[in-house]
Amino acid sequence: MGKKKYVFFIMFIVIFLLLIDLSGLKKDDLKGTSKLYGEYEIWEKKQLNEHYNYENLAILVDIDKKYLYLYDVDTNKVIKKYIVATGKPSTPTPIGSFKIIEKAKWGGGFGSRWMRINVPWGRYGIHGTNKPTSIGYNASHGCVRMRNKDIEELYSIVKYNTPVILFSGPFGPFGYGFRILKPGDRGSDVQEVQRRLKKKGYYYGPIDGIYGNSMKSALFRFLKDNKLPKDDRIGYLVYKNWV
Repeated sequence: MGKKKYVFFIMFIVIFLLLIDLSGLKKDDLKGTSKLYGEYEIWEKKQLNEHYNYENLAILVDIDKKYLYLYDVDTNKVIKKYIVATGKPSTPTPIGSFKIIEKAKWGGGFGSRWMRINVPWGRYGIHGTNKPTSIGYNASHGCVRMRNKDIEELYSIVKYNTPVILFSGPFGPFGYGFRILKPGDRGSDVQEVQRRLKKKGYYYGPIDGIYGNSMKSALFRFLKDNKLPKDDRIGYLVYKNWV
């Protein structure tokens, strides 16, 4: 996918999510008219046949609503929609734009299929489960959990390097609150602090979601310029003063 097309895609997704309620694609909503439901099934089958292992497929995961969407970038249409489980508040699902870097047929708690995404601060993926009753809830250790039949279908369609966009509500990585960050912490909230420190000209390291020495040095410079007490913990004072 070219750089211009990718930028256009991200812009479209933002507009798409603001203007369209994707929950309107529920099959339950189509049952009222058998003809319409039949047409939808025909269209869906046609899309899957034409775009098997297609280069411009992308995966969108709405962490709040607990849905995973298989999206066709070229036609701007949702091809498949699955209900999923996401991370618990103590082990949240990462937020951001990633891609699939590993595919495997696993078993046990990971169900029948596993697809790893390239989150820099940990091992996360989209996988099946041996606990299907957990689907639809905040139940995982951060991974996106699917019913085995659903992950098997998705696994057969997408391939390596497929974009995976994980998004949440208006508070993004702080949807579960503002935790106190310490050196060594990892996560989407750490990544967001890195972005904000970089935007303000303090942080020069990678946006990798890992609180390391370069981030601590950036924090100290930020605290000094804002006449705040020197502390390697990121809490209320930092969150309050970076706005």
